[in-house]
Amino acid sequence: MGRLTAAALDAVTIDAYGTLVTLRDPPGALDRALRAQGVERPRKEVAAAFATEARYYRERSHEGADEASLALLRRDCAAVFLDALGADLDPAAFAPAFVGALEFEAVPGAVEAVSELTRLGLRLAVVSNWDVALAEHLERIGLARRFEAVVTSAEAGAPKPDPRIFELALERLRVRPERALHVGDSEADEEGARAAGMAFAPAPLAGLPGRLA
Repeated sequence: MGRLTAAALDAVTIDAYGTLVTLRDPPGALDRALRAQGVERPRKEVAAAFATEARYYRERSHEGADEASLALLRRDCAAVFLDALGADLDPAAFAPAFVGALEFEAVPGAVEAVSELTRLGLRLAVVSNWDVALAEHLERIGLARRFEAVVTSAEAGAPKPDPRIFELALERLRVRPERALHVGDSEADEEGARAAGMAFAPAPLAGLPGRLA
């Protein structure tokens, strides 16, 4: 990142999963959801099935672009999870419990970093490969109000590293790309941000405000 400072920036965009938020014990929560349906599996199998579903979701998160397509995506994700477990449950019926079991929380140090970035006078947005429900998840844990915009690959019509998601965020923030920094934890974050003309800094968020001050 070199000697980039807050004075050279107007905005910071932040990746969601792994950078801003993480999941709170998904195998445990999913195990409880399964047991409520009379299905018992070893925790290791539940974790492996969730990892299979997560890979499936990452490739298709942008398909959940409205209420109808999001419902289909969630059903299909539940189906992948149940199939990996060999569990004979109806995916559409299990989907609400599956989604409800996925509880998000802020990555340690992220909330403090976001507060410091705001105090530095920077405009903030979340930019993430996610379906259109991301803002609801952030609202539920009290993070949405800290950002001027929450931009998903579902809204942009393409996932990172496609630069369109970054360009949409810049448009909503009303800033030029050369005055914006993106923070993320993947090659797609860096490639997409740089393609949009932005600077890039790798996660974690903790410590970033001090480096920009």
